[in-house]
Amino acid sequence: MTIVPRAVSRSGALRHEALFYHGHDDYRAGLYAFIAGGVTRAEPVLVVVPQPRLDLLRDEIDTVSDGEVEVRFLDMGIAGRNPSWIIPGILYAFVAEHPTSRVRIVVEPIWPERRALAYPRCVQHEALVNLALADQPASILCPYDAVGLDADVIADAASTHPVLIRAGVRQSSAGYGSPEAVVDAFNLPLPEPALTPSTLLFDRAGMAGMRALVTALATEAGLAPDRVADLRLATNEIATNAVVHGGEPAVLRVWAEPSGMVSEVIGTSVLTDRLAGRLPASPTSEQGRGLLLVNHLCDLVDVHTTNESTTVRLHMDW
Repeated sequence: MTIVPRAVSRSGALRHEALFYHGHDDYRAGLYAFIAGGVTRAEPVLVVVPQPRLDLLRDEIDTVSDGEVEVRFLDMGIAGRNPSWIIPGILYAFVAEHPTSRVRIVVEPIWPERRALAYPRCVQHEALVNLALADQPASILCPYDAVGLDADVIADAASTHPVLIRAGVRQSSAGYGSPEAVVDAFNLPLPEPALTPSTLLFDRAGMAGMRALVTALATEAGLAPDRVADLRLATNEIATNAVVHGGEPAVLRVWAEPSGMVSEVIGTSVLTDRLAGRLPASPTSEQGRGLLLVNHLCDLVDVHTTNESTTVRLHMDW
C-alpha cells in the first residue's frame, strides 16, 4: 500500500471514538485504517496498547509508515499503568509535542487482563478525556474487546464515547452521557483492606512522623528503596494538601497487599475539581502540581470524595 502524505492540518477539535472489535483480524483491520489515515494526512500517530497487541500492531503498521510521518508505540501496561496519568502524561503530552499539526492516537486503557481494581479509574479517565481535551486537535480511537470484556464494560464505553464503531460502521452513541455524571457515578467508597492497616492521626506538626511511618512500613515489607522513596514523596504531597486545606488533623493508613504497598490519607478538605491531577500544571502557577506528581509516581491512585472529606489511596507495586 502506498501512502501519499497530504498537507498538514490542525483544524477541528477532539474526536473521541470507541472501536468494538472481535478477534485479532478485526483489531488489525480497524486500527490499520485509522493509523493509515493519519499517515496519509501527515498527522503524527501515537499507539498506546498493551502487549501482546503492541507487537501485533507494530508489525502491521511497519508496512504503512515510510518514516516521514511519526508513528510512535508505547506499552499501555507500563506507560498507562495508572489510568490517572494517561491524560496528562500521554495524550496531552503528545498533542503538546506537535503544536502545528493535528494528531491521531490509539489508546486502549481497558482490556480483559487489566486488573479489576483499576477499572473505576479507567472509566473516569475515558469520561474525562471529553473534558480535558475537548478543544484539542486530536482524533482518539479506543479499542474495546467485544468478546473478552463484560457487557457492562461495553455499556460503559458507550457512555464515555460520543461515537462508536462496530463492524466498520460509525454511529453516534445513544448511551453517551455527561462526562461529569459518569465520573460522579464511579466516585464510590473504596473497599476496606483485607488486613488491618497501621493508622496514624497527624497534623502539620506530625508530618515528619507520618513520613517516617510510611518509610518504615514499606521498607519492612520489602518494597525496593526507590519505590519506598516514591511512596513517601507521593504520600507527603497528599498529606500536605490534607492538613493545609482541611483545617483539622488527617488520618494516614498504610498496609501491604499481594500487589504492593498502599498508603491512604483521609482529610476533611473536599476535592471538587474532577480534572485535578489530570492536566499539565501551568508554568506560572504553583497550584495543581501535587496530585499531578502523585499520578506520575504511583501505579494506581484512587480518590473518593464526600461532602465532608476526601480519601486518596496510593498503590505502589512491588
